[in-house]
Amino acid sequence: MRDVAILGIGQTPIAEHWEKSLRVLAGEAVFAALADGGRERVDGLFVGNMLSGPLNRQENLGALISDWVGLRGVEAVKIEAACGSGGAALRAGLMAVGSGAMESALVVGVEKMTETVGPQTTAALATAADADWEAAMGLSFVAINALVMRRYLHEYGWQHHDFAAFSINAHANALHNPNARLHDAITAKDYSRARMVADPINLLDASPIGDGAAALLLVPAEQVTAGERGRPVITIAASASATDSLAVHDRRDPLWLSAGYESARRAYQQAGVGPTDIQVFELHDAFSIMAALSLEACGFAERGQGPRLGLENAIGLTGRVPIATGGGLKARGHPVGATGVYQVLEVAQQLRGEAGAAQIPSQPRVGMAQNIGGSGATILTHILRAN
Repeated sequence: MRDVAILGIGQTPIAEHWEKSLRVLAGEAVFAALADGGRERVDGLFVGNMLSGPLNRQENLGALISDWVGLRGVEAVKIEAACGSGGAALRAGLMAVGSGAMESALVVGVEKMTETVGPQTTAALATAADADWEAAMGLSFVAINALVMRRYLHEYGWQHHDFAAFSINAHANALHNPNARLHDAITAKDYSRARMVADPINLLDASPIGDGAAALLLVPAEQVTAGERGRPVITIAASASATDSLAVHDRRDPLWLSAGYESARRAYQQAGVGPTDIQVFELHDAFSIMAALSLEACGFAERGQGPRLGLENAIGLTGRVPIATGGGLKARGHPVGATGVYQVLEVAQQLRGEAGAAQIPSQPRVGMAQNIGGSGATILTHILRAN
């Protein structure tokens, strides 16, 4: 496999885009990535999306989007892995370029979730759970995560308010991200007073849905000149994917993201780094409990000690493990199939030094993103390096 670089990035704001269709949103991100990378055409297009069928009555997104952006004729496919679809699409594009099958590829994550009523959207999201043993019993994803969080509190002795720092940090960082869904700072008091959704998860434990698209332009690293356009070359140092049981109750330990651990282990091995080398980490904080579990699975905290990183101010921009630098899923928003691409884009921005007021002062050179599909059933980890 040859080294692959992220030459261009592009994104749309995450919002309620009533006036824009799936193809228009994807097109805006694609055109931005092509312009950023100084290219006009690519050999392939990989689309990360979960819900275009049930929510938008549109499938075959590869052909739809490639035609819309003027790339008719190129190979183009949709990749679906629940909320991990964006990360899975990136991995597919990476393998295509890295193997030499393509000389360039676009990866675009896109989702449009706000034009359907709440129960319909919730039911569509539940298709990422076990249809026979979870969804059929009435379990939504909020409910599944609430059960996991309740068990975590019982097992390790934490209180609900100990998780507040994850949400406070995400909202603070989103203030500096013009593309974020939520631009409201919150306090510990706001967190404790938030409306309960599924005990113990309240409104400020959960990420908001939204419409949005993000894109990455991939090329062989050898084609990119160091210092081109006055910025470092961002290469993908590692890409790994792993799975666990779809249903949480089928796992050996419901409080351990084994797919997160395994994909991170493989990624660390590929990149020749460890947790102490990661200078920015975009984790999948769809719910605050998932932030804690991801930190533990990736080796940033001991088992049962994930909340301690927040309590010790280790997750902020100047902390030991900066997370959610663009607001995370919690405040940037969670357009599910696009989320994994937004995460990697934000790591690339940090490594380029282009994150504006949310830039990590120490100027990171190695960053990681972990994208989770379902409640931990499919987990993809990517490590980027600035050269």
